[in-house]
Amino acid sequence: MILYFLAFLCQLMGYLIIARSITTWFPNSRNNPIVIILYQITDPIMKPLSKYVPKLGVIDISPLIGVLIVFALARFLISLS
Repeated sequence: MILYFLAFLCQLMGYLIIARSITTWFPNSRNNPIVIILYQITDPIMKPLSKYVPKLGVIDISPLIGVLIVFALARFLISLS
């Protein structure tokens, strides 16, 4: 039961990272309180990733890597139960 809950949290984090990357297309959304909360929730994963994952020109692929990691972790947790 706990593993399913942790897997759910990992999947939720993955969707929040996707939402964060979509908000980068709208520069005026940075001041929105919901976007600020979204950044506060996803920063513990995204900041370390953006340090270690190199950019491809002007494209930052760290959100893609973050989503892949948390979805793989969720799938792993589900397989354990």
